[in-house]
Amino acid sequence: MIDIKNLDTYAKNTWCPGCGNFSILNSIKSVISELSGQIPIENFVIVSGIGCHAKIVDYINVNSFYSLHGRAVPAAEGIKIANPRLKVIVFAGDGDAYGEGLEHLIFAAKRNIDITVIVHNNRVYGLTVGQCTPTSPLGFKGKSTPAGTVEIPFNPLHLLLSSGATFIARGYTHGIDLLKDIFKQAVLHKGFSIVDTLQVCVSFYNMYDYYSKRVYTLKDHNIYDYQSALNKIKEWDYNTDSPISLGVFYKKETATFEENIVKNKNDVSGQRNISKIINERQEIIKKILASLT
Repeated sequence: MIDIKNLDTYAKNTWCPGCGNFSILNSIKSVISELSGQIPIENFVIVSGIGCHAKIVDYINVNSFYSLHGRAVPAAEGIKIANPRLKVIVFAGDGDAYGEGLEHLIFAAKRNIDITVIVHNNRVYGLTVGQCTPTSPLGFKGKSTPAGTVEIPFNPLHLLLSSGATFIARGYTHGIDLLKDIFKQAVLHKGFSIVDTLQVCVSFYNMYDYYSKRVYTLKDHNIYDYQSALNKIKEWDYNTDSPISLGVFYKKETATFEENIVKNKNDVSGQRNISKIINERQEIIKKILASLT
């Protein structure tokens, strides 16, 4: 097992004091250190989008890839498909994942590709100093909505459960022990895993008091039951004043996208059918070309 200190880098940390990103950084470093006893450290790859969250790749000494805004998930999918032995962890902001990159997130869940997506959900565009995001509450006053947004936020976990995600959880950047446990379970899960992390931006949307009065840890919850997961996920809609549950909502074991690709490659009958179709198409094209001469 690699010493957690060996995961440090020379890069100077430029996050604001009190930023929830520190909890995410320390939690995932602890998880990688612990899991390096069973997963070679060179097999870890972290991918980020663009935003304050993205600096995390500068602060962890493992293989990493900076992608474009909203494009962290497809980059991670490409890495995983190219080398299924890799343990790919995606870091994205709420605007990055639920705004510009939402279509990629939905299809990654639908495919059940074996990647872990950790969303730094501070419900505000922090790097660009305070615009509303898809999870900002109704009435949020920011640089782009000074009179208050008139949009109701959507519940990303509800959407991803419907999209086919096989591991769904929510964490909070106060309570690092629970956060570590959730991250570890998510990384070890075989299939698409999403952890919506309530990560407070102290500079532009300080929600520590609000969350700390409302969050609670899930207990006696059947994570394998779809309806139970749906009920707990819908308990808080990212807008109304209600209890906010933390922990794993849902888990399902099923074939991953990579496994299905390999299965199709090894399906001889399927290859023969494809070859037959290709040959038939080629014959049709030849006849069309012949008729034109």
